[in-house]
Amino acid sequence: MNFLVLYHLAALILFGLGIYGITCRKSLVGMLISVELMLNGAGLALVASSRLTPAIDELGQLGTLLVMGLAAAEATLVLAIILIVSRRFGTTEIADIATLKG
Repeated sequence: MNFLVLYHLAALILFGLGIYGITCRKSLVGMLISVELMLNGAGLALVASSRLTPAIDELGQLGTLLVMGLAAAEATLVLAIILIVSRRFGTTEIADIATLKG
């Protein structure tokens, strides 16, 4: 079996686990971890796909570095929001936060 197929399969599994985590987790931190899994799966697929093109191989690695930078910025922003929400509501569970006041 071709190794690129294995890399794409691993990327698909990571992305699928991330989607499963977002839909099934009730905690904001768990959902953040699931989004990070999805971004890592996308980065792995980007690197594996760059091997299929006749272009420069480093282009996929550069794209993955961009995805990693965006993931770090997203994690920082979301963790700050989670901290504010946990101070305001006293919990990070979605069911307890779902009460919106107009």
